[in-house]
Amino acid sequence: MGKIFDPQFMIEIIPDILKGIPYTLLIAVVAFFVGCVLGLIGAFAKIYRVPVLRQITAVYVSFIRGTPLIVQILLIYYAIPILVRVINARFGTNYDISWIPAVVFMLIAFSINAGAYLTESIRASILAIDKGQLEAAYSIGMSTWSAMIRIVLPQAVKVGLPVFANFFIGLMKDTSLAFTAAVPEIMGQAKIEAGRASRFFEAYIDAALIYWGLCLIFERLVALLEKHVSKSEKGVTK
Repeated sequence: MGKIFDPQFMIEIIPDILKGIPYTLLIAVVAFFVGCVLGLIGAFAKIYRVPVLRQITAVYVSFIRGTPLIVQILLIYYAIPILVRVINARFGTNYDISWIPAVVFMLIAFSINAGAYLTESIRASILAIDKGQLEAAYSIGMSTWSAMIRIVLPQAVKVGLPVFANFFIGLMKDTSLAFTAAVPEIMGQAKIEAGRASRFFEAYIDAALIYWGLCLIFERLVALLEKHVSKSEKGVTK
């Protein structure tokens, strides 16, 4: 029957599972920053009640927040090839997407998902800033855009730092779903190694420990950043 639990196997496959870290970080980082851009656009559309864009943002946020991430991943994964075939049939082109890596589809799916959640986080952070600061900026001749870039957004980032950090940690863990599209991130690598020896429990323990380690490292970096921000604020107020 063999061993019920094989610690040696766990140790042996760790280097192979670690090979998935670059994919995990790539998806999380790209999705976070693209999501921030989408979130800013959505937040401004809601705050300033931009016609049409505000309604589109509301539907977008509602749909993404109301459907599971795995469904969104599968929709993107299968919808893009269908869209390309429609374009080819309509315009007589011959685009071939078979050469595009699966990770590209995951970057699109995770970025769209992140944008919806960050829209509300960014909007809340902006609204948390005292409106008097905008009025003061207007009084010295600053435009709304300039005041936002130079005064409001830097403070909004500080206010929302814990929320953004927690979101990124959650996003990093959610990348484990990318293995459904055969992307060899941490979970994908764990599944590959587990399948070779039918040792799924051991491989998934390794994956869990690696995710945990990444989260601990990131949490430490955020704690140092928050400490630095609080020190700089104290220095300004003195």
